[in-house]
Amino acid sequence: MSAIIQLSRIAYSLCIIAMGIQQLAYGEISGNFLPGVEAPGQGYHLFAYAWGILFTLSGIAMLINWKARQVALISGGVFLLLLVGVYCPYYLWFSPDGHSLLGWSAAIEESAFVGSSFIMAQSYSADGDHPGLIRGLGRLARYGRIFFGIMLVCYGMDHFLVTQFVSEMIPGWIPAHIFWTYFAGVALIGTGVSFILNIQVRLVASLFGVMIFLWFLLLHIPTAIDYPTRNGGLELSRVFVSFGFTGIAFLLAFSDRKAHRVAAA
Repeated sequence: MSAIIQLSRIAYSLCIIAMGIQQLAYGEISGNFLPGVEAPGQGYHLFAYAWGILFTLSGIAMLINWKARQVALISGGVFLLLLVGVYCPYYLWFSPDGHSLLGWSAAIEESAFVGSSFIMAQSYSADGDHPGLIRGLGRLARYGRIFFGIMLVCYGMDHFLVTQFVSEMIPGWIPAHIFWTYFAGVALIGTGVSFILNIQVRLVASLFGVMIFLWFLLLHIPTAIDYPTRNGGLELSRVFVSFGFTGIAFLLAFSDRKAHRVAAA
């Protein structure tokens, strides 16, 4: 079981590193972390490179287990500030797409990164926490599964609200696109409800981990190979995110017992 936990941590760390490198390569902050940027100036690009470097370094720190719990907690706190202070105001008052659930996709995914970072932190022992910010974030980290579950419920609803759009993401060689779209929608909503209400989380997280890993292999990798630069590298981002979220699912499934938590160096 400890091997699964370690591999799951590696998966999420690699996701963060890859997304950081992608932002450095494009010289832009991913839409996952800063919405609504148009015609940015030079100052924006400098900020984007700094953000990409910090993002990459945080992933490396978690990968090599250097203060991994603290880094994950701070990352979760930053994502939470972006969600509450940037995304929600933007989509409530400024975005032309704020009226639809699909238009909120980036904010919904931001909620998943809040939850993922907190779930990552919870897989480590809290014995080394010191009073102050880290301990406060540690209390918030208990609710990581709820932030992650919100993303699953919302994305599951999208499968019913924009069925045709979602079904077109399924590879052509897979039959019955509409059926699988509805099936995945039900699975996502059920999984999200399980996480939010804390019902059979270990079993459901295990099944969800298998499902999203299959999406990673069968859906996101082939699409990224065919369209690596589409929408500013969005398809590549989906590869990283699906791989990282696979790790988060298995962390939820297997790292909930204190016996399997270890202190981050």
